[in-house]
Amino acid sequence: MDPCPFVRLTVSGLALKVPVPAKPAHSAVHPISTPCFCKIKLKHSPLQTAPVPTTDDAHPNHPDSSLPAAAVFHLSRSDIARLAAGSIFPGAGCRLHLSIYSGRRGTTCGLSSGRLLGRVSVPLDLAGAESRSCLFLNGWIDVGKPGAAQLHLTVKADPDPRFVFQFDGEPECSPQVFQIQGSIRQPVFTCKFSFRSTSDRNHLSRSIPAETSCSMNWLSSFGNERERPGKERKGWSLTVHDLSGSPVAAASMVTPFVASPGSDRVSRSNPGSWLILRPGDGTWKPWGRLEAWRERGPSDGLGLRFELIPESAGTGIVLAESTLSSKSGGKFLIDLVGAVTSNGNNGRGTPATAASPACSPRGSGDYGYSLWPFCLYRGFVMSARVEGEGRCSRPSVEVSVQHVGCTEDAAAFVALAAAVDLSMDACQLFSRRLRKELYPGHDLVN
Repeated sequence: MDPCPFVRLTVSGLALKVPVPAKPAHSAVHPISTPCFCKIKLKHSPLQTAPVPTTDDAHPNHPDSSLPAAAVFHLSRSDIARLAAGSIFPGAGCRLHLSIYSGRRGTTCGLSSGRLLGRVSVPLDLAGAESRSCLFLNGWIDVGKPGAAQLHLTVKADPDPRFVFQFDGEPECSPQVFQIQGSIRQPVFTCKFSFRSTSDRNHLSRSIPAETSCSMNWLSSFGNERERPGKERKGWSLTVHDLSGSPVAAASMVTPFVASPGSDRVSRSNPGSWLILRPGDGTWKPWGRLEAWRERGPSDGLGLRFELIPESAGTGIVLAESTLSSKSGGKFLIDLVGAVTSNGNNGRGTPATAASPACSPRGSGDYGYSLWPFCLYRGFVMSARVEGEGRCSRPSVEVSVQHVGCTEDAAAFVALAAAVDLSMDACQLFSRRLRKELYPGHDLVN
Protein backbone atom coordinates (compact mmCIF):
# COMPACT_ATOMS: atom_id res chain seq x y z
CA MET A 1 0.00 0.00 0.00
CA ASP A 2 1.21 3.49 -0.81
CA PRO A 3 2.10 5.93 1.99
CA CYS A 4 -0.13 8.83 3.00
CA PRO A 5 0.75 12.32 1.74
CA PHE A 6 2.03 14.76 4.37
CA VAL A 7 3.57 18.22 4.15
CA ARG A 8 6.31 19.52 6.42
CA LEU A 9 6.11 23.30 6.87
CA THR A 10 9.39 24.71 8.21
CA VAL A 11 10.20 28.16 9.60
CA SER A 12 13.94 28.87 9.87
CA GLY A 13 16.62 31.53 9.39
CA LEU A 14 15.19 33.95 11.97
CA ALA A 15 17.00 37.26 12.58
CA LEU A 16 15.76 40.67 13.72
CA LYS A 17 17.41 43.81 12.33
CA VAL A 18 16.74 46.95 14.36
CA PRO A 19 17.89 50.38 13.10
CA VAL A 20 20.22 52.29 15.41
CA PRO A 21 18.67 55.64 16.42
CA ALA A 22 20.72 58.77 15.72
CA LYS A 23 20.29 59.96 19.32
CA PRO A 24 19.41 56.99 21.51
CA ALA A 25 17.19 57.85 24.43
CA HIS A 26 18.99 57.12 27.69
CA SER A 27 15.74 56.17 29.39
CA ALA A 28 14.88 53.51 26.83
CA VAL A 29 16.44 50.11 26.31
CA HIS A 30 17.33 49.45 22.70
CA PRO A 31 15.79 46.14 21.51
CA ILE A 32 19.14 44.81 20.30
CA SER A 33 20.50 44.90 23.87
CA THR A 34 17.79 42.55 25.13
CA PRO A 35 16.91 39.00 24.03
CA CYS A 36 14.05 38.67 21.58
CA PHE A 37 11.69 35.84 20.73
CA CYS A 38 8.69 35.22 18.53
CA LYS A 39 5.45 33.29 18.74
CA ILE A 40 4.60 31.35 15.59
CA LYS A 41 0.99 30.41 14.94
CA LEU A 42 -0.70 28.40 12.21
CA LYS A 43 -4.46 27.95 12.33
CA HIS A 44 -5.58 24.69 14.01
CA SER A 45 -1.99 23.98 15.20
CA PRO A 46 -0.37 24.50 18.62
CA LEU A 47 1.48 27.76 19.20
CA GLN A 48 5.28 27.49 18.91
CA THR A 49 7.93 29.88 20.24
CA ALA A 50 11.55 30.42 19.24
CA PRO A 51 14.41 32.81 20.09
CA VAL A 52 15.27 35.47 17.52
CA PRO A 53 18.92 36.61 17.14
CA THR A 54 19.27 40.39 16.74
CA THR A 55 21.49 42.57 14.58
CA ASP A 56 21.59 46.19 13.39
CA ASP A 57 22.59 48.22 10.35
CA ALA A 58 26.02 48.97 11.81
CA HIS A 59 26.81 45.31 12.56
CA PRO A 60 24.84 43.24 10.05
CA ASN A 61 24.91 39.49 10.55
CA HIS A 62 23.58 37.08 7.98
CA PRO A 63 21.16 34.57 9.53
CA ASP A 64 22.90 31.33 10.48
CA SER A 65 21.48 28.64 8.21
CA SER A 66 23.08 25.89 10.34
CA LEU A 67 20.78 26.60 13.29
CA PRO A 68 17.86 24.22 13.92
CA ALA A 69 14.49 25.17 12.49
CA ALA A 70 12.55 27.66 14.62
CA ALA A 71 9.24 25.84 14.09
CA VAL A 72 7.97 22.82 12.19
CA PHE A 73 4.35 21.99 11.37
CA HIS A 74 3.33 18.53 10.18
CA LEU A 75 0.27 18.68 7.94
CA SER A 76 -1.82 15.80 6.64
CA ARG A 77 -4.13 16.12 3.66
CA SER A 78 -7.08 16.72 5.99
CA ASP A 79 -5.10 19.43 7.85
CA ILE A 80 -4.44 21.24 4.56
CA ALA A 81 -8.13 20.99 3.67
CA ARG A 82 -9.08 22.57 7.01
CA LEU A 83 -6.61 25.41 6.47
CA ALA A 84 -8.05 26.07 3.02
CA ALA A 85 -11.66 26.02 4.23
CA GLY A 86 -13.48 29.19 3.22
CA SER A 87 -11.21 29.91 0.25
CA ILE A 88 -12.33 29.56 -3.37
CA PHE A 89 -8.80 28.42 -4.30
CA PRO A 90 -7.66 24.91 -3.23
CA GLY A 91 -4.77 25.11 -0.76
CA ALA A 92 -4.99 28.90 -0.48
CA GLY A 93 -6.52 31.15 2.12
CA CYS A 94 -4.21 30.37 5.07
CA ARG A 95 -1.50 32.48 6.62
CA LEU A 96 1.38 31.93 9.01
CA HIS A 97 1.41 34.52 11.82
CA LEU A 98 4.49 35.62 13.79
CA SER A 99 4.50 37.97 16.79
CA ILE A 100 7.92 39.36 17.77
CA TYR A 101 8.72 40.31 21.37
CA SER A 102 11.68 41.79 23.21
CA GLY A 103 12.51 40.38 26.63
CA ARG A 104 12.64 36.87 27.97
CA ARG A 105 10.12 34.14 27.34
CA GLY A 106 7.88 32.98 30.16
CA THR A 107 5.55 34.59 32.67
CA THR A 108 6.06 36.96 35.59
CA CYS A 109 3.43 37.13 38.35
CA GLY A 110 1.04 35.25 36.09
CA LEU A 111 1.44 37.72 33.21
CA SER A 112 3.24 37.01 29.94
CA SER A 113 6.65 38.64 29.85
CA GLY A 114 8.09 40.40 26.82
CA ARG A 115 7.15 43.59 24.99
CA LEU A 116 5.46 43.24 21.62
CA LEU A 117 7.56 44.78 18.83
CA GLY A 118 5.26 43.92 15.96
CA ARG A 119 3.57 41.22 13.93
CA VAL A 120 4.07 39.77 10.47
CA SER A 121 2.11 37.25 8.44
CA VAL A 122 3.09 35.11 5.47
CA PRO A 123 0.46 33.90 2.97
CA LEU A 124 0.63 30.19 2.22
CA ASP A 125 -0.61 28.39 -0.87
CA LEU A 126 -0.25 24.70 -0.06
CA ALA A 127 -1.85 23.43 -3.27
CA GLY A 128 0.64 21.03 -4.79
CA ALA A 129 2.93 20.97 -1.74
CA GLU A 130 2.27 17.23 -1.36
CA SER A 131 4.29 16.58 -4.52
CA ARG A 132 6.82 19.42 -4.75
CA SER A 133 8.76 21.79 -2.51
CA CYS A 134 7.37 25.32 -2.16
CA LEU A 135 9.34 28.35 -0.95
CA PHE A 136 6.99 31.03 0.40
CA LEU A 137 9.53 33.52 1.75
CA ASN A 138 13.30 33.79 2.07
CA GLY A 139 14.36 37.30 3.03
CA TRP A 140 13.57 40.38 5.10
CA ILE A 141 10.07 41.61 5.93
CA ASP A 142 9.00 44.76 7.80
CA VAL A 143 7.87 44.39 11.40
CA GLY A 144 5.23 46.98 12.20
CA LYS A 145 5.85 50.38 10.58
CA PRO A 146 8.17 50.47 7.54
CA GLY A 147 11.74 51.28 8.59
CA ALA A 148 11.18 50.42 12.25
CA ALA A 149 12.55 46.86 12.22
CA GLN A 150 12.89 43.95 9.84
CA LEU A 151 12.61 40.23 10.39
CA HIS A 152 14.48 37.71 8.27
CA LEU A 153 12.88 34.30 7.89
CA THR A 154 12.62 31.36 5.54
CA VAL A 155 9.27 29.62 5.16
CA LYS A 156 9.07 26.52 3.01
CA ALA A 157 6.96 23.40 2.58
CA ASP A 158 8.31 20.00 1.56
CA PRO A 159 6.58 16.72 0.74
CA ASP A 160 6.98 14.31 3.66
CA PRO A 161 5.04 11.09 2.86
CA ARG A 162 4.50 8.70 5.76
CA PHE A 163 3.23 5.25 6.51
CA VAL A 164 0.37 5.44 9.01
CA PHE A 165 -0.49 2.58 11.37
CA GLN A 166 -3.32 2.18 13.89
CA PHE A 167 -3.63 -0.33 16.72
CA ASP A 168 -7.06 -1.97 16.69
CA GLY A 169 -7.08 -2.12 20.49
CA GLU A 170 -4.95 -1.45 23.52
CA PRO A 171 -1.47 -3.05 23.26
CA GLU A 172 -1.98 -5.17 26.40
CA CYS A 173 -4.97 -6.82 24.68
CA SER A 174 -2.78 -8.24 21.86
CA PRO A 175 -4.50 -6.35 19.01
CA GLN A 176 -4.03 -6.28 15.27
CA VAL A 177 -2.26 -3.31 13.68
CA PHE A 178 -3.70 -1.78 10.51
CA GLN A 179 -2.04 0.34 7.88
CA ILE A 180 -4.21 3.36 7.08
CA GLN A 181 -4.58 5.28 3.85
CA GLY A 182 -7.59 7.53 3.76
CA SER A 183 -10.63 5.32 4.37
CA ILE A 184 -8.72 2.11 3.57
CA ARG A 185 -7.62 -0.09 6.49
CA GLN A 186 -5.39 -3.06 5.79
CA PRO A 187 -4.09 -5.45 8.51
CA VAL A 188 -0.29 -5.70 8.46
CA PHE A 189 0.80 -6.86 11.94
CA THR A 190 -0.47 -8.74 14.98
CA CYS A 191 0.72 -8.13 18.55
CA LYS A 192 1.17 -10.59 21.40
CA PHE A 193 1.39 -9.17 24.93
CA SER A 194 2.89 -11.43 27.59
CA PHE A 195 4.94 -11.50 30.78
CA ARG A 196 8.59 -12.43 31.05
CA SER A 197 9.54 -13.82 34.45
CA THR A 198 12.94 -13.47 36.09
CA SER A 199 13.65 -17.17 35.54
CA ASP A 200 12.64 -17.09 31.87
CA ARG A 201 15.18 -14.99 30.01
CA ASN A 202 14.66 -17.05 26.88
CA HIS A 203 10.97 -16.15 26.52
CA LEU A 204 11.55 -13.90 23.53
CA SER A 205 14.14 -16.24 22.11
CA ARG A 206 11.53 -18.99 21.79
CA SER A 207 9.51 -16.81 19.41
CA ILE A 208 12.37 -17.21 16.91
CA PRO A 209 12.53 -20.65 15.22
CA ALA A 210 14.30 -23.11 17.52
CA GLU A 211 17.04 -24.00 15.05
CA THR A 212 18.21 -20.38 14.93
CA SER A 213 17.67 -19.37 18.56
CA CYS A 214 20.40 -18.41 20.98
CA SER A 215 20.67 -17.19 24.55
CA MET A 216 19.14 -13.89 25.67
CA ASN A 217 21.69 -13.31 28.43
CA TRP A 218 22.45 -9.86 26.98
CA LEU A 219 19.15 -8.67 28.50
CA SER A 220 20.87 -8.35 31.87
CA SER A 221 23.39 -5.90 30.43
CA PHE A 222 20.64 -3.42 29.55
CA GLY A 223 18.33 -3.77 32.56
CA ASN A 224 18.12 -4.98 36.11
CA GLU A 225 15.87 -8.02 36.51
CA ARG A 226 16.60 -8.74 40.18
CA GLU A 227 13.76 -8.90 42.66
CA ARG A 228 13.32 -5.58 44.42
CA PRO A 229 11.48 -4.89 47.64
CA GLY A 230 8.44 -2.63 47.52
CA LYS A 231 6.19 -1.61 44.67
CA GLU A 232 7.20 -2.51 41.14
CA ARG A 233 5.87 -3.42 37.71
CA LYS A 234 8.05 -5.71 35.64
CA GLY A 235 8.30 -8.39 32.98
CA TRP A 236 5.95 -6.88 30.39
CA SER A 237 6.69 -7.87 26.81
CA LEU A 238 5.06 -7.32 23.42
CA THR A 239 6.02 -9.12 20.21
CA VAL A 240 5.02 -7.86 16.76
CA HIS A 241 4.36 -10.51 14.08
CA ASP A 242 3.75 -10.12 10.37
CA LEU A 243 0.69 -11.74 8.80
CA SER A 244 2.60 -14.99 8.21
CA GLY A 245 3.19 -15.27 11.96
CA SER A 246 6.91 -14.48 11.84
CA PRO A 247 8.20 -12.21 14.65
CA VAL A 248 9.49 -8.94 13.20
CA ALA A 249 9.97 -6.72 16.29
CA ALA A 250 9.51 -6.74 20.06
CA ALA A 251 9.41 -4.44 23.08
CA SER A 252 10.66 -5.92 26.35
CA MET A 253 10.62 -4.26 29.77
CA VAL A 254 14.19 -4.77 31.02
CA THR A 255 14.30 -2.37 33.97
CA PRO A 256 11.30 -2.67 36.33
CA PHE A 257 9.17 0.39 37.02
CA VAL A 258 9.72 0.86 40.76
CA ALA A 259 8.22 3.44 43.12
CA SER A 260 10.88 5.71 44.59
CA PRO A 261 11.31 5.43 48.39
CA GLY A 262 8.54 7.16 50.30
CA SER A 263 6.39 7.82 47.23
CA ASP A 264 3.93 6.20 44.83
CA ARG A 265 5.66 7.26 41.62
CA VAL A 266 8.48 6.24 39.29
CA SER A 267 11.08 8.99 39.54
CA ARG A 268 13.29 10.47 36.84
CA SER A 269 16.36 9.45 38.84
CA ASN A 270 15.32 5.76 38.67
CA PRO A 271 13.29 5.28 35.46
CA GLY A 272 11.94 2.06 34.08
CA SER A 273 13.12 1.06 30.61
CA TRP A 274 12.28 -1.00 27.55
CA LEU A 275 14.44 -2.55 24.87
CA ILE A 276 13.12 -2.36 21.32
CA LEU A 277 14.34 -5.48 19.53
CA ARG A 278 14.74 -6.54 15.91
CA PRO A 279 15.44 -10.05 14.59
CA GLY A 280 18.85 -10.63 13.06
CA ASP A 281 21.17 -13.58 12.52
CA GLY A 282 18.64 -15.94 14.05
CA THR A 283 18.17 -14.06 17.32
CA TRP A 284 16.91 -10.77 18.74
CA LYS A 285 19.20 -7.75 18.61
CA PRO A 286 18.67 -4.52 20.59
CA TRP A 287 17.83 -1.58 18.35
CA GLY A 288 16.66 1.09 20.78
CA ARG A 289 16.03 1.82 24.43
CA LEU A 290 13.06 3.74 25.86
CA GLU A 291 13.19 5.13 29.41
CA ALA A 292 10.06 6.39 31.16
CA TRP A 293 9.25 8.06 34.47
CA ARG A 294 6.63 10.27 36.09
CA GLU A 295 7.42 13.98 36.15
CA ARG A 296 6.75 16.00 39.29
CA GLY A 297 5.16 19.42 39.31
CA PRO A 298 1.88 20.88 38.06
CA SER A 299 2.10 19.08 34.70
CA ASP A 300 2.30 15.61 36.33
CA GLY A 301 3.34 14.18 32.99
CA LEU A 302 4.96 11.07 31.57
CA GLY A 303 8.65 11.66 30.87
CA LEU A 304 10.17 9.74 27.95
CA ARG A 305 13.66 9.40 26.50
CA PHE A 306 14.53 7.28 23.45
CA GLU A 307 18.01 6.34 22.31
CA LEU A 308 19.37 4.17 19.53
CA ILE A 309 21.79 1.39 20.45
CA PRO A 310 24.72 0.97 18.02
CA GLU A 311 25.72 -2.62 17.40
CA SER A 312 29.35 -1.90 18.26
CA ALA A 313 28.82 -0.11 21.59
CA GLY A 314 26.58 -0.12 24.62
CA THR A 315 26.29 3.67 24.76
CA GLY A 316 23.08 4.87 23.17
CA ILE A 317 22.51 7.87 20.92
CA VAL A 318 19.64 9.98 22.28
CA LEU A 319 17.14 10.90 19.56
CA ALA A 320 14.21 12.29 21.57
CA GLU A 321 13.17 13.35 25.05
CA SER A 322 9.73 14.74 25.83
CA THR A 323 6.87 14.88 28.32
CA LEU A 324 3.28 13.79 27.63
CA SER A 325 0.27 14.76 29.71
CA SER A 326 -0.73 11.94 32.06
CA LYS A 327 -4.33 13.15 31.86
CA SER A 328 -4.88 13.69 28.14
CA GLY A 329 -1.94 11.86 26.55
CA GLY A 330 -0.23 13.33 23.53
CA LYS A 331 2.21 12.66 20.72
CA PHE A 332 5.71 11.27 21.22
CA LEU A 333 7.78 12.68 18.37
CA ILE A 334 11.21 11.92 16.92
CA ASP A 335 11.97 14.86 14.66
CA LEU A 336 15.60 15.83 14.10
CA VAL A 337 14.83 19.38 12.99
CA GLY A 338 18.48 20.37 12.98
CA ALA A 339 19.19 18.04 10.06
CA VAL A 340 16.40 18.90 7.67
CA THR A 341 17.27 18.28 4.05
CA SER A 342 15.34 18.57 0.83
CA ASN A 343 16.27 16.35 -2.06
CA GLY A 344 13.28 17.04 -4.25
CA ASN A 345 12.30 13.40 -4.71
CA ASN A 346 9.25 13.03 -2.53
CA GLY A 347 11.10 12.17 0.65
CA ARG A 348 12.58 8.87 -0.50
CA GLY A 349 16.10 10.11 -1.16
CA THR A 350 19.08 8.69 0.69
CA PRO A 351 22.74 9.70 0.66
CA ALA A 352 24.80 7.44 -1.52
CA THR A 353 26.61 6.03 1.51
CA ALA A 354 23.43 4.85 3.23
CA ALA A 355 22.42 1.22 3.17
CA SER A 356 20.11 -0.81 5.37
CA PRO A 357 20.96 -4.39 6.34
CA ALA A 358 18.82 -7.39 5.50
CA CYS A 359 18.45 -7.79 9.24
CA SER A 360 15.76 -10.43 9.67
CA PRO A 361 16.08 -14.21 9.59
CA ARG A 362 13.53 -13.85 6.78
CA GLY A 363 14.74 -10.36 5.89
CA SER A 364 12.86 -8.53 3.18
CA GLY A 365 16.09 -6.87 2.13
CA ASP A 366 17.15 -3.33 1.31
CA TYR A 367 14.74 -1.28 -0.76
CA GLY A 368 17.33 1.43 -1.25
CA TYR A 369 16.02 4.22 0.98
CA SER A 370 16.31 3.01 4.57
CA LEU A 371 18.70 5.16 6.59
CA TRP A 372 21.54 3.33 8.24
CA PRO A 373 23.72 3.68 10.26
CA PHE A 374 22.26 5.70 13.08
CA CYS A 375 23.86 9.04 12.23
CA LEU A 376 21.81 9.19 9.02
CA TYR A 377 18.44 9.60 10.74
CA ARG A 378 17.27 13.09 9.85
CA GLY A 379 14.16 15.23 9.59
CA PHE A 380 10.90 13.69 10.73
CA VAL A 381 11.41 10.08 11.84
CA MET A 382 8.21 8.95 13.58
CA SER A 383 5.41 9.93 15.93
CA ALA A 384 3.16 7.93 18.24
CA ARG A 385 -0.09 9.36 19.61
CA VAL A 386 -1.38 7.78 22.84
CA GLU A 387 -4.19 8.52 25.28
CA GLY A 388 -3.84 9.48 28.93
CA GLU A 389 -4.40 7.40 32.05
CA GLY A 390 -7.75 5.66 32.34
CA ARG A 391 -8.63 6.17 28.67
CA CYS A 392 -9.00 3.52 25.99
CA SER A 393 -5.82 3.98 23.97
CA ARG A 394 -5.38 2.70 20.43
CA PRO A 395 -2.02 4.19 19.47
CA SER A 396 -1.59 5.69 16.02
CA VAL A 397 1.87 5.69 14.45
CA GLU A 398 3.34 7.75 11.62
CA VAL A 399 6.69 6.75 10.12
CA SER A 400 8.56 8.68 7.44
CA VAL A 401 8.92 6.79 4.16
CA GLN A 402 12.64 7.54 4.06
CA HIS A 403 13.15 5.51 7.25
CA VAL A 404 11.32 2.38 6.09
CA GLY A 405 13.23 0.03 3.83
CA CYS A 406 11.70 -3.29 4.91
CA THR A 407 8.91 -4.73 7.03
CA GLU A 408 11.16 -4.94 10.09
CA ASP A 409 11.84 -1.18 9.93
CA ALA A 410 8.14 -0.36 10.23
CA ALA A 411 7.59 -3.05 12.88
CA ALA A 412 10.34 -1.60 15.11
CA PHE A 413 8.55 1.76 15.22
CA VAL A 414 5.23 0.00 15.93
CA ALA A 415 6.89 -1.79 18.88
CA LEU A 416 8.29 1.55 20.10
CA ALA A 417 4.79 3.07 19.97
CA ALA A 418 3.44 0.14 22.02
CA ALA A 419 6.18 0.71 24.63
CA VAL A 420 5.25 4.41 24.85
CA ASP A 421 1.60 3.50 25.42
CA LEU A 422 2.38 0.81 28.00
CA SER A 423 4.70 3.23 29.83
CA MET A 424 1.65 5.40 30.52
CA ASP A 425 0.27 2.46 32.52
CA ALA A 426 3.59 1.46 34.07
CA CYS A 427 4.11 4.99 35.41
CA GLN A 428 0.68 5.34 36.99
CA LEU A 429 0.75 6.00 40.72
CA PHE A 430 1.12 2.72 42.60
CA SER A 431 -1.91 3.63 44.72
CA ARG A 432 -4.03 3.00 41.61
CA ARG A 433 -4.91 -0.42 40.27
CA LEU A 434 -4.22 -1.20 36.62
CA ARG A 435 -6.53 -3.08 34.28
CA LYS A 436 -6.53 -6.86 34.70
CA GLU A 437 -4.59 -7.57 31.47
CA LEU A 438 -1.50 -5.97 33.04
CA TYR A 439 -1.30 -8.51 35.88
CA PRO A 440 0.28 -11.96 35.39
CA GLY A 441 -2.14 -14.88 35.41
CA HIS A 442 -5.30 -12.80 34.92
CA ASP A 443 -6.52 -15.22 32.25
CA LEU A 444 -6.21 -18.12 34.70
CA VAL A 445 -8.55 -16.43 37.16
CA ASN A 446 -11.38 -15.80 34.69
